[in-house]
Amino acid sequence: MSNRSFTMIKPDAVRNGNIGNILQMINAAGFRIVAMKYTQLSLAQAGQFYEVHKERPFYGELTEFMSSGPIVAAILEKDNAVADFRTLIGATNPAQAEEGTIRKKYATSIGENAVHGSDSDENAKIEGDFFFSGLERF
Repeated sequence: MSNRSFTMIKPDAVRNGNIGNILQMINAAGFRIVAMKYTQLSLAQAGQFYEVHKERPFYGELTEFMSSGPIVAAILEKDNAVADFRTLIGATNPAQAEEGTIRKKYATSIGENAVHGSDSDENAKIEGDFFFSGLERF
């Protein structure tokens, strides 16, 4: 089991001014940020990042949304990082997310759900490698 997870604060949360609040929740939950960058994905980059969902009906809407504005990408470190971060962010649908989770507090819909979180150790590595070189990790 890896001790790293990957997250993106999505364009809706950036647009709504919630970067600081979300980072505070991440820190308060015991995660250490080992890499972080404020950037914007092109439509092609969003398509490449979400390639795993290419055949899904929401792929076009997802890539349009994820390239619609700046994001904050980060690699997080903590024991049991992936599972603990999935718990912290809450259900994809904010209406079903538990109280106190990031999505319950800051997501506006299933599509605009404030944050991305890796769903496995393998994907955490792949996703972190998509955004960060070895020189950008601490």
